[in-house]
Parts: sequence; structure tokens; C-alpha cells
Amino acid sequence: MNAAVQFVHEQLTGTKEFPKFKAGDNITVNYKIIEGGKERIQSFRGDVIKRQGTAQTATFTVRKISDGVGVERTFPIYSPNIDSIELNKTGRVRRAKLYFLRERSGKSARIKEKRMLVGAAAEKAKAKAAAKAAKA
Repeated sequence: MNAAVQFVHEQLTGTKEFPKFKAGDNITVNYKIIEGGKERIQSFRGDVIKRQGTAQTATFTVRKISDGVGVERTFPIYSPNIDSIELNKTGRVRRAKLYFLRERSGKSARIKEKRMLVGAAAEKAKAKAAAKAAKA
């Protein structure tokens, strides 16, 4: 394999592990910005309004409201410039593409949070479900 092709392949198939997220989730993307000779990390926090593509060409779009103005940014999932992705909230939506949020503002643009049981509460719920299954 050509050295240049191998280098690009290694860059695209990086070993970074990001959390699984989907449309409706609130995430923070820490992205490397290169200005002149300096490099810094800029965070972009917002709701994922779409994921598209597969494999190496997959992208996702994040929307946030900044000073009353909607800002959207599209990121390639396997970009070497993405430092990290943090999952803040898991949203409960029934669509894969949330373009309708572009016309909404204020409380109507909110996404309901998907509540998940963690720790002792999750174990208690599993035990209750097992007892119910054994009873039936």
C-alpha cells in the first residue's frame, strides 16, 4: 500500500471511541481549531438534529441557540479534528431528522429527556420484572 494512502487510512480509521448518540440527544463536541500556528479546542453543545451516511463518510448535525439565533454545524464522525464527544442528555423523539425544530423557538423547541434507571433503581426494576415473570 502506498505510504500516503496508508497514512490517510490510519487518520480516517482512528481508534477514538465516542458514545453512541442519535437524533434528539444533547451532546458536546470538542473540536480542534487551528488558527495560524496555534491549535485550540472549541466546544459546541447542542441537540443532534440528524445523522446521515455510513462508514467513513458519516456526518451528524448539531443545532444550538446562540443569542437568540439558531446555529447549526455539521461534523464528520470520523474527523481527526474531533477531540471528544460527550453525551449530555438522551432525548425522546420519534423522528430520525428533526428539521421541524428550525421553525420552532422557545419551549416548543424543547426535546423531552429519556429517563433511564441507573444503579440501585435499575437493579430493583429488574428484580421486580423477574418476580412478575416468575409469577405469571
